[in-house]
Amino acid sequence: MNENIINNNDRAGILIQALPYIQSFQDKTIVVKYGGSAMLNETLKTAVIEDVILMSCIGIRTVLVHGGGPEIETMLKKTGKESRFIDGLRYTDEETMDIVQMVLCGKVNKEIAALIEKAGGRAIGLSGVDCAMLKARRMRGEHDLGLVGEIEKVDVSILEIVLKEGVIPVLSSVAYGIGEDEGKPLNINADIAAARIAAALGAEKLVLMTDVSGILRDVKDETSLIKFAARAQLEHLKKEGVLSKGMIPKTDCCAVALDGGVKKAHIINGRLPHALLIELFTDEGIGTMIE
Repeated sequence: MNENIINNNDRAGILIQALPYIQSFQDKTIVVKYGGSAMLNETLKTAVIEDVILMSCIGIRTVLVHGGGPEIETMLKKTGKESRFIDGLRYTDEETMDIVQMVLCGKVNKEIAALIEKAGGRAIGLSGVDCAMLKARRMRGEHDLGLVGEIEKVDVSILEIVLKEGVIPVLSSVAYGIGEDEGKPLNINADIAAARIAAALGAEKLVLMTDVSGILRDVKDETSLIKFAARAQLEHLKKEGVLSKGMIPKTDCCAVALDGGVKKAHIINGRLPHALLIELFTDEGIGTMIE
């Protein structure tokens, strides 16, 4: 009996601790970039879907932007198409772009929307091509990346309509091409897409789900997590070598969001069940918060 009382008290305490966060986030927008292991592991996938539905149910305008690199890789192998990467970015010729669009806008996007519906939520699957939500021009630089785009304009009017109805938009990062690629789909980095959408919506938060705990002072030591960082610190952390490899583009995306008016950005470990709820609704959090 005592054990049950303690457990119930603990449950009540968790809810009470979450209350001020629930109150402060009500009617606010949170954009979540969903990718990595959390998309591949069924247990983690279920936890993310549950987290997103709960967020929506308590009045948070929740937007889910997803990646799909592993699924694209699997389909390319099935078709005998060899992947090619330049500076960490996928070279995208027309054949690869067809597969990217098929996998991201079709298979992955609709599967996530269906999972949300099955779990009792309301969702709609969209891409940056729909209503020309993300307009992009082919990326130009030292290397030719093919049909890889840089976002030039974001139109979130369709998202505002969907969010007003309490529906969760599930977005794949394929953009509507402009310029020489007018009307063609262009491949966009999902982190950047999430950051630009968060800024355009005036979001309270951008949350990037990754396969690491957040910013680590020592990448070999999980206990060296930096829980809080200021936007102004990011360049200094780069110079110190604290930010390296894959963490640099993640923090660059956070900077894009913050510079665009988003209040806070979070980098969290999507390999942990219910990481979203722990980061958003507990005092301790679970990842790195940048503001």
